[in-house]
Amino acid sequence: MKGAPARFGPIGWLIVAALAGFLIDQAGRQRASHAQPKPTREPVPELHSTTIPHSVAVHPAVLVPHMPGPGAYAVAREEMVRTALEARGITDERTLQAMRVEPREEYMPAEKRAHAYEDAAVKIGWEQTISSPFMVALMSSLLEPDPNDKVLEIGTGSGYQAAILDRLAGSVYSIEILEPLCRRARGNLDRLGHQRVHIRCGDGYEGWPEAAPFDRIILTAAPPSVPEALLHQLKPGGRMVAPVGEKARDFLVILEKGADGTVTKRIQRDVAFVPMVHAKSQ
Repeated sequence: MKGAPARFGPIGWLIVAALAGFLIDQAGRQRASHAQPKPTREPVPELHSTTIPHSVAVHPAVLVPHMPGPGAYAVAREEMVRTALEARGITDERTLQAMRVEPREEYMPAEKRAHAYEDAAVKIGWEQTISSPFMVALMSSLLEPDPNDKVLEIGTGSGYQAAILDRLAGSVYSIEILEPLCRRARGNLDRLGHQRVHIRCGDGYEGWPEAAPFDRIILTAAPPSVPEALLHQLKPGGRMVAPVGEKARDFLVILEKGADGTVTKRIQRDVAFVPMVHAKSQ
């Protein structure tokens, strides 16, 4: 009939079906794209460098060789005060504070500074040693110097004990028999701000008569008996702390001089010090 629609053949129907399937699939994809949010990119985390602070608690024997800066020595010094002094019965706060701030490493040979805060005596040349931190603190606290006291030290050594005393007493006089060590100690003390410490290169058995009397006297070398000259130079009411003995058996003694000149002696403990020698035996 004229004007009636033409019938599709088999191929035409296949084309129509394929076109309808394509349109349906596209409509489904569009609905899915509207139903789900677009993925977003995760932010990149910000990176920070990490620095280990000097305040990390590390044993001094490990810390100082690997971190030889001033901060490392300060940490080791504080650890030394805590473990070698306070833990072993040193309670005098003035002594502890002096030990906290005085740089022991500066009084030692450069090659041995890594061991500055181990609690041990260290050789400094001329068959002499710098005493262990505990012994320096013990003798300083037993001496009990007041801020106005005049102190005589026999055996300057490196100058470290004199520096500790300079922080505790009014004035310090120190005698060293070995002239090269005496000059080195003078340099150490001047370099580290202890210019007011008086040093003499001479025989400790003779003391320092023109500066006597002394409120306190300390010996850092062991005579076989306490020299009479030093007892005469000790002020009535004064105190002396000294290692005394011979043949590798020394005792740390505390001597106190009464107002009438009598001297009482107390033995504190066994110790080991280098011997105190006369100038004529050098």
